[in-house]
Amino acid sequence: MTTLSALPLYDQFSACITWLQDYPLAYTAALCALLLLGAWLANLALKGVIVRGISHVLHLTVFESNSRGLPHKVISHLSNVVPAWILATGVGFIPGLPKAAMTVTNNVCSAFIILCFALFLSGLLDMAHALYQRRPSAKFRSMKGYIQVIRLLLAIVTLILCIATLVDRSPLILLSGLGALAAVLLLIFQGTILSTVAAVQINAGGMVKLGDWIKMDQFNADGVVIDIALHTVRVENYDLSISSIPINKLITESFVSYRQMTQSNSRRIKKAFYIDQSTVHFMDEAEKANLSRFGLLKDYLKAKETELELWNQNLPADSRELVNTRRITNLGSFRAYLELYLRNHPGIHQDRTLMCRHMNPTPHGLPIEIYAFTNTSVWTEYEKIQADIFDHILAIMPEFGLAVHQQPTGRDLMMLGTRSNIPS
Repeated sequence: MTTLSALPLYDQFSACITWLQDYPLAYTAALCALLLLGAWLANLALKGVIVRGISHVLHLTVFESNSRGLPHKVISHLSNVVPAWILATGVGFIPGLPKAAMTVTNNVCSAFIILCFALFLSGLLDMAHALYQRRPSAKFRSMKGYIQVIRLLLAIVTLILCIATLVDRSPLILLSGLGALAAVLLLIFQGTILSTVAAVQINAGGMVKLGDWIKMDQFNADGVVIDIALHTVRVENYDLSISSIPINKLITESFVSYRQMTQSNSRRIKKAFYIDQSTVHFMDEAEKANLSRFGLLKDYLKAKETELELWNQNLPADSRELVNTRRITNLGSFRAYLELYLRNHPGIHQDRTLMCRHMNPTPHGLPIEIYAFTNTSVWTEYEKIQADIFDHILAIMPEFGLAVHQQPTGRDLMMLGTRSNIPS
């Protein structure tokens, strides 16, 4: 009698199957094990050869090192469909399985296939976003909000299809049942719905873009936008802290955007200093001669003298007393000097508003405000230009016989005490 081990491999397998047919339960279990083994081997072959090869090609041709692993993850989701399809198809050829077990297996495998396709599509969105991030325009316009909205809709559709497949019912029946829960769903997903609408409005209208400098005091945000997502906008403040702003708040509440300032490459100087009003006076000839040394003021003083002389000549003869005439003041000359100084400053934008103006007098002195724009929006350069201008203002002021008003300090009191002790 020929032994089993002496037969060819195929004949050995056929003999085992014939022998197992005499034991229905063992035969069914063996076929189930073979089906599971076949699905596992198919999964192993797909992920080990095909998926890895395609991923490697994509890494070399399309994706950079910072997106490494993304194509492999996406294609792996799609490769999971094959083992599930093998199980769903093969289970119908196994004799002895209860009908309920076959139905459950088919439904679970079908739902799993739908889930794999949904994960594959979600991965494609990630791949598209990774490719978009390589474009220069991605630095200013974020697509993350749109992608998250599409992913949310995909998740809802997938959930409905999976539930309908598991309970073996039409998705339309499930959707008709969801109508009764619409109010509850709106309440639960109220924040998500508002955020979705706000994200679409912000991205479509370009209200906020990546790299924008925005300021929103109610959220302690004052810095650069580094991320625009479905629910939040993240701002990196200038102290390197991070503020998260609910995206719908950018629609319903006010905020300040400095994008125009950055794009125009200019930044406003709006700063005042205080003049001691007791130092303001009409200038005599000696002071005029002293100020004529200033190259910036020479033409101004000549033009002003001519203007005032003509005006004074038109006065009636009985009104030509000194108190009735117009005269040049040291403060007026100082303001003219400051404006001319700014007109010739290399750091000031000459095509924008530029003036030196009086503000309302205060108990702390007369505010003189500088209103101008620098020709750069870089913070450090702006502060340097502004500081240089006010350094010059404070240093040149005594040449006009003017003084800055400030509260008395201990040094002032000591000097006053020293003077009072000097014998008369």
